[in-house]
Order: sequence, then C-alpha cells, then structure tokens
Amino acid sequence: MTLSLSDPESLRVHVKVFDGPLDLLLHLIHKNELDIMDIPIATIMEQYLEHLELMQDLNLEVAGEFLLMAATLTQIKSKMLLPPEEGPGGAEEALDPRAELVMKLLEYQKFKEAATTLESRHWLGRDVFKRGGHFAEVTGIETSRERPLVVPSTLVLVDALKVVLDRISAGEGTEIEGEHYSVFDQMKWVLSEISVGEERIFDSLFDTLRTRRQVIATFLALLELIRLHRVNVLQESDSGTILIRRVEISDSALGEKEIDEYL
Repeated sequence: MTLSLSDPESLRVHVKVFDGPLDLLLHLIHKNELDIMDIPIATIMEQYLEHLELMQDLNLEVAGEFLLMAATLTQIKSKMLLPPEEGPGGAEEALDPRAELVMKLLEYQKFKEAATTLESRHWLGRDVFKRGGHFAEVTGIETSRERPLVVPSTLVLVDALKVVLDRISAGEGTEIEGEHYSVFDQMKWVLSEISVGEERIFDSLFDTLRTRRQVIATFLALLELIRLHRVNVLQESDSGTILIRRVEISDSALGEKEIDEYL
C-alpha cells in the first residue's frame, strides 16, 4: 500500500486491516453487539460502506471480494424490502435472504475462535500483560490497574480513527489544495509529542490536528511506529481507553536503515 496524500515522498506503509469481508462484517456485528442470527442489514451495510470508504482514504487496496460483499449486502437489503414469495398451495415459504450470509459468518467465526484458542497460549507477555512486575519487565509500563492491558487490533484502531475523523468533519477543518504531509515527517512528529515512558490517550494525539489529511498521515505514521516497536499501543478491555506509550531505545532518531526501508 502506498500513501500519496499529494506527497511524492510518501512512505510505503504495510498495513493489513481486515483479513477479508467476513472479518469486517464480524467485527461490525460484535462492535454493535448484534445478534448474528438477526442482522439488521441496513445498519451493517451502511457501516460496511463507511469502512470501505475509510480504507480507500487510507490508500489501502480494496480487493474485489470486499466490493463483491458490498453488492451482496445491497442485494440482500433489496430482497428484504420485497413481500415474501408464496410457495405451492399458498403457504408462504419465506426463506430469509440473510440465511446464506449468516451460515458463512458462523462458519468463519468458528474457525477464527479455534485459531484464537490455539494462539492464546502465546499471548501472555506479548499481547496480554499481567499487573505488576512481569508487565513492567516486558513493556516498561508500571500500572496498578486491576484489569490486564491488551494490544488492540488494527480493527479497533481504525474505529478510533473514524471517531477522530468524524470530529474533524464536524469541526469543518479547512483542507488546503496542494497541502501534503509526509508519513515519515509525521513519524518524527509523533515521537516529538510523546516523551519516552509517557502515556498518551489515543484521541489526544490528534487534538491539535485540523485537517483530514493530517489525521490520516499521522495515523499511518503511528501504525509504522508500532510496527517498528517505537511505540506500544495498549487498551483496558475491548472497549477501554486506548493508550500510546513511547518505547525507550538506544537512539532518539529514526535510523538510516529504517529510512532506507521506505524510500
């Protein structure tokens, strides 16, 4: 994925947000605490299309399977607006247009839960941290919180980004034609904004940003810093506050080797 944002010197940011359209749908269902057996198609379709638009804003390649699912949701919604067909003898045989999609989602969820169970044995000390000594040894973060901190998925971070972008839209920040932001410059800016060992709430990092382009470039910069282990992003529970903490390293500047990786 290549970020342009009108900037020829943009960095190539390697981000895989969703494993596929079923992954995105399942995420939306769980996020909204919906019954998978009774999906409100209109609501889910609207949110699905919003996420596709956001993926395009992030210059993420939207594969054909995502577009196919969008068409499928539209078809299901259309069928649900029609009166049910009557079967032989006048008896209504109203097959739920969502039935096939629900079966696919249930099957996908089953395999995903199985994969999560297999992987969970490796989470402690990597994606889940206990209170006290072990957590501090691994991350350098001292905490007295009762709940363990977990590493939020990219899905959760994208949802948090959407909240920030909605706030920017509501504030009607002015986009200047030809204005561009280098992801690499935003990486340096993020590091300058967070002292080593300091905790920042995710939303607060974007408080001084006024345009959509700034926010998107900064978000991609944050993802790259996470990948490079320059910052940790942690969360209390699935819906808790997202925290950003800068990791202490031997040098304070991005190394030449890391720069060369993107140019």
